[in-house]
Amino acid sequence: MKIAIIDYGMGNLKSVYKAFLSLGLEAQVTSDPKEILKADKVVLPGVGAFKDAMGELNRSGLTEAIYESVEKEKPFLGICLGMQLLFDKSYEYGEVEGLKLLKGEIVKLDVPLKVPHMGWNTLNFIKKEPLFTGLSDNSYVYFVHSYYLETQEDIVSSTTSYGKEIAVSVQKDNIFATQFHPEKSGEVGLQMLKNFGGM
Repeated sequence: MKIAIIDYGMGNLKSVYKAFLSLGLEAQVTSDPKEILKADKVVLPGVGAFKDAMGELNRSGLTEAIYESVEKEKPFLGICLGMQLLFDKSYEYGEVEGLKLLKGEIVKLDVPLKVPHMGWNTLNFIKKEPLFTGLSDNSYVYFVHSYYLETQEDIVSSTTSYGKEIAVSVQKDNIFATQFHPEKSGEVGLQMLKNFGGM
């Protein structure tokens, strides 16, 4: 059961890869659409600007591989920027269209606290989705972000409180996504990645 970690030149690839390896899961970092389509599960990580990331995905032909993987109902995990890219659009550096696999918009985090939101916060589970199996309430996870998701869809699986309640994970069918970094979230994050690997 191979996991493809998509390399589009903007991602925290090494730590995601190492986290899967530490769990005894077979993972591969790749920018080859054919390898992504051969994999059983797909991860879209990401750190950086939304506009640059969409440009790289479109330029490299990886967009089609993402659509096809989701269509084939493979478990698909978006992390941080990788989560944001799954939505309709972002307002980071102007209005930029996303992959439109999920309905919602990525907007500036406007709170009376320090932005970017960087550090550990507790999760408020709204839905007990498969990614959260074995986790207790008030699990701590690690964040680094300045933009967040706004959606009217019934897909939000957890929130956190940072100046206000914000959506930080979603699930729809075979698509899972987290605003936080499981690969940097200690035992809690490893449990999530283990759950994903076992799907």
